[in-house]
Amino acid sequence: MDIQVKDILIMKKNHPCGCNTFEVIRSGMDFKLRCTKCDRVVMTPRLKAEKNIKKVIREGKEL
Repeated sequence: MDIQVKDILIMKKNHPCGCNTFEVIRSGMDFKLRCTKCDRVVMTPRLKAEKNIKKVIREGKEL
Protein backbone atom coordinates (compact mmCIF):
# COMPACT_ATOMS: atom_id res chain seq x y z
CA MET A 1 0.00 0.00 0.00
CA ASP A 2 1.42 3.41 -0.99
CA ILE A 3 0.98 5.76 1.96
CA GLN A 4 2.87 9.04 2.10
CA VAL A 5 3.45 11.76 4.66
CA LYS A 6 0.50 14.21 5.01
CA ASP A 7 -2.05 11.66 3.77
CA ILE A 8 -5.26 11.46 5.77
CA LEU A 9 -6.26 7.93 6.79
CA ILE A 10 -9.82 7.00 7.67
CA MET A 11 -9.62 3.99 9.94
CA LYS A 12 -12.14 1.23 10.72
CA LYS A 13 -11.84 1.77 14.47
CA ASN A 14 -12.20 5.06 16.32
CA HIS A 15 -9.59 6.71 18.52
CA PRO A 16 -10.73 6.97 22.17
CA CYS A 17 -11.65 10.63 21.53
CA GLY A 18 -14.25 9.43 19.00
CA CYS A 19 -12.51 10.47 15.76
CA ASN A 20 -11.44 7.95 13.10
CA THR A 21 -9.28 10.20 10.88
CA PHE A 22 -5.50 10.40 11.26
CA GLU A 23 -2.77 12.37 9.48
CA VAL A 24 0.44 10.51 8.58
CA ILE A 25 3.49 12.18 10.14
CA ARG A 26 6.03 9.44 9.34
CA SER A 27 5.90 6.25 7.29
CA GLY A 28 8.28 3.32 7.12
CA MET A 29 8.23 0.01 9.01
CA ASP A 30 5.85 1.76 11.37
CA PHE A 31 3.52 4.73 11.07
CA LYS A 32 3.46 7.84 13.21
CA LEU A 33 -0.11 9.13 13.07
CA ARG A 34 -1.72 12.28 14.50
CA CYS A 35 -5.40 12.26 15.42
CA THR A 36 -7.13 15.11 13.57
CA LYS A 37 -9.47 15.87 16.49
CA CYS A 38 -7.33 15.79 19.65
CA ASP A 39 -3.81 16.04 18.06
CA ARG A 40 -2.48 13.01 19.95
CA VAL A 41 0.41 11.20 18.26
CA VAL A 42 0.30 7.40 17.92
CA MET A 43 3.02 5.01 16.72
CA THR A 44 1.73 1.75 15.22
CA PRO A 45 3.34 -1.06 13.19
CA ARG A 46 2.75 -0.86 9.44
CA LEU A 47 0.96 -4.24 9.15
CA LYS A 48 -1.51 -3.42 11.93
CA ALA A 49 -2.24 0.02 10.49
CA GLU A 50 -2.73 -1.26 6.92
CA LYS A 51 -5.31 -3.80 8.11
CA ASN A 52 -7.33 -1.06 9.81
CA ILE A 53 -7.36 1.50 6.95
CA LYS A 54 -10.77 2.06 5.38
CA LYS A 55 -9.86 4.93 3.01
CA VAL A 56 -6.86 7.13 2.11
CA ILE A 57 -7.30 10.81 1.21
CA ARG A 58 -4.34 12.44 -0.56
CA GLU A 59 -4.28 16.18 -1.42
CA GLY A 60 -8.01 16.35 -2.03
CA LYS A 61 -8.11 13.00 -3.89
CA GLU A 62 -9.66 9.85 -2.46
CA LEU A 63 -7.86 6.59 -3.19
